[in-house]
Amino acid sequence: MQGTSPAPLETAPAPLEMRPRLGLSLFWRTFFFLALLLIGSVVAWLQTFRALEFEPRAVQSAKQLASLVNLSRAALKYSDAITRVWLIKTLSDEEGVRISPREPSDKYERFVNDPFSERIGDELTARMGAGTVVAKSVNGIPGLWVGFAIDNDAYWLLTDPSRLGPLQGGTWLLWLITAAVMSLVGAALIARLINRPLKQLSFAASRMRDGDFDASLLDEQVATSEIREVNIGFNRMAEQLSKIEEDRVIMLAGISHDLRTPLARLRLETEMSVTDEEARAHMAADISQLDAIIDKFLDYARPHPPQLAPLSLNAIIDAAVYAVAEYTDMRVHVNLPGPIVVLADEVELSRVIANLLENARRYGKTPETGIAVVEIAAKERDQWVLIKVRDHGTGVSPQALSNLTKPFFRGDAARTAATGAGLGLAIVEKTMHRMGGVLALANTASGGLAAHIKLRRG
Repeated sequence: MQGTSPAPLETAPAPLEMRPRLGLSLFWRTFFFLALLLIGSVVAWLQTFRALEFEPRAVQSAKQLASLVNLSRAALKYSDAITRVWLIKTLSDEEGVRISPREPSDKYERFVNDPFSERIGDELTARMGAGTVVAKSVNGIPGLWVGFAIDNDAYWLLTDPSRLGPLQGGTWLLWLITAAVMSLVGAALIARLINRPLKQLSFAASRMRDGDFDASLLDEQVATSEIREVNIGFNRMAEQLSKIEEDRVIMLAGISHDLRTPLARLRLETEMSVTDEEARAHMAADISQLDAIIDKFLDYARPHPPQLAPLSLNAIIDAAVYAVAEYTDMRVHVNLPGPIVVLADEVELSRVIANLLENARRYGKTPETGIAVVEIAAKERDQWVLIKVRDHGTGVSPQALSNLTKPFFRGDAARTAATGAGLGLAIVEKTMHRMGGVLALANTASGGLAAHIKLRRG
């Protein structure tokens, strides 16, 4: 019997609404650790190299600069005025060294801006005397300036700072950034090579889980011997599982076919030979129950994935409710906000709704009235459609809730009193999984069991 009273859609339980926990994929974990290792190695190598070559390079640079100053000072000291002018011009043209008098009013900035240049300055002072001045600019003119004295005269020697090699940390930083970028690129390539066969294996396992054994075959000719052995073992396992699945389907179909012939004869003989009307009715009911159980076996054994298409959820629910409208021990209330389209198989989705209604009729009757009051509601959320089918019975114990979708499982003592194969909810879950949906069962706060279905919007 169908009613029109509203049935508000309660919030779906955690298994439907819960988003997958954010985690790091194998690719990014491998990439992160490889990058950390490579960058750490590069930094350690650079620091070791700097520590080993810092002191020798500083001493060598100071020695070369001191030799240049001493040679220039000796040449100027022991030359006459005319030769000195010629010598200063020659040093400027051929060696890039300019010598000029040092005035007391000269303004200079000391050549000390990092530990390396400071070490060079200390070494020059130690070699040339306490009056030696090393500057990086004099009177606003940049360069490498060395102040020295010849007797009572003071001079500036200007040369190219590149004679000392790279002084700033920019060169080291550039090398570090270059090495880090190359390390990250290398780590990404290595992580991708490691992750690719595992990703293919994961995809094949997911396809095999959905029953598509042909699409789950992996390449058995890969170069890596370990991956090749894993792929060969996986393919053999998939072939064996496919054969087992085919044998199971054939066996169940054969058993069902063989059982239906004697059941049909029993039904005919019962109607013709049993004179007691009540006994005949009971025997016919038992035969109908056996026939229904066989149908359940066939539904559960169905191996092939359904063909999905946009369907009107309203029409499917209306048809399912119409099929149970004559039941006197059941009332169904439907609450749909408007036309809803889902991506599903019409026959499979109709079977899902029918099984849920039958499950609610059998096990969800209100203890006071003995009538199963069932509410069906649906709503759209993002790219999904959430459907709820709930009853107002006694519900199930929390311990048995997770086992309700297992084949042949029965609930508590009240539910085991009912007849059936224990396959209804198992068929619903398997069918939903094949259609890319989700089934979750939960006890409601006001009493009763609620089945939450999650399907893609059409």
